[in-house]
Amino acid sequence: MTDSLSLLNAEVVACRCCPRLVAWRTQAAREAPARYRGETYWARPLAGFGDPRARLLVVGLAPAAHGGNRTGRMFTGDRSGDWLFRAMHRAGFANSASSVHRDDGLKLRDAYVAAVVRCAPPANRPTTRERDNCLPYLERELRLLKELKAIVALGSFAWDGFLHAASHLGAAVRKPKPRFGHGARATVGRWTLIGSYHPSQQNTFTGKLTEDMLDGVFVQARRLVVDNERARSSQAQG
Repeated sequence: MTDSLSLLNAEVVACRCCPRLVAWRTQAAREAPARYRGETYWARPLAGFGDPRARLLVVGLAPAAHGGNRTGRMFTGDRSGDWLFRAMHRAGFANSASSVHRDDGLKLRDAYVAAVVRCAPPANRPTTRERDNCLPYLERELRLLKELKAIVALGSFAWDGFLHAASHLGAAVRKPKPRFGHGARATVGRWTLIGSYHPSQQNTFTGKLTEDMLDGVFVQARRLVVDNERARSSQAQG
């Protein structure tokens, strides 16, 4: 069967491979904090979303229990998403600087957003087995998003998850493996991987990650995709 993003996304949403995560995402919806009480939670796995011709892929850790698990879209309805989409908007990858719910009109331009794990995990800590259960979804996204040039990994878990997925697809990952750091870069197969601290409140409240730092990562990503387009155009003209 020919694979497609729509087929993949339907499979993601129907997934029940990890009993602990199925139980937790449902419990989080049932025991919603007062500010969200009465809302209907998505409480299912989250598919990636964005431009199918994207040259940039942003990879996160997993949905937040009261963010994406509530709203039904990655990095939507929580503080991490506020930081992420403001930066993507400033870099020209999004038509809006906010992401409130999945029908709010947010559109990504030349970018796609996904995660290593597709269900909200307890304490934001998936197990290795849960990661491995989910990795084939990221691998299929990497195959289907044929224009991808740059990957922004939000945090070390996303960095390592991408390296595993790329290796499974046959990309050469040098040894020792590239080390994660904010602004770190590595060439992996046909992609350039860029590291960023995750825009979690733990990092933004403490100043470990500032808006200028996050902007710097997306400026790098924008330059990569623009430079690649210029090189391709020059080759076509030559």
